[in-house]
Amino acid sequence: MGKRKEFTGVVVSDKMQKTAVVRIMHLSRHRKYSKTVRMYNKYKAHDEKGIAKLGDTVRIVETRPLSKDKRFIVKEVLKKFHNVENVVEETV
Repeated sequence: MGKRKEFTGVVVSDKMQKTAVVRIMHLSRHRKYSKTVRMYNKYKAHDEKGIAKLGDTVRIVETRPLSKDKRFIVKEVLKKFHNVENVVEETV
């Protein structure tokens, strides 16, 4: 069997119990204009202990389906975030 997918991203929501929404950024080339474009995906990740807070940088790992939307778990918190106001403005 292959390796599980691992992503590093920023927590944009921690309002749900035992779940964090993580935004992943990847770079892609525009087909017509060949410009590098930032693209974002959001994944729901299982956070059993509630260690991931808004704005934290976390590593998530693919796992079996845990619910309708959750296919990842929070493996570790790489960097804690201190100023919550900037994250809310950045995600809008």
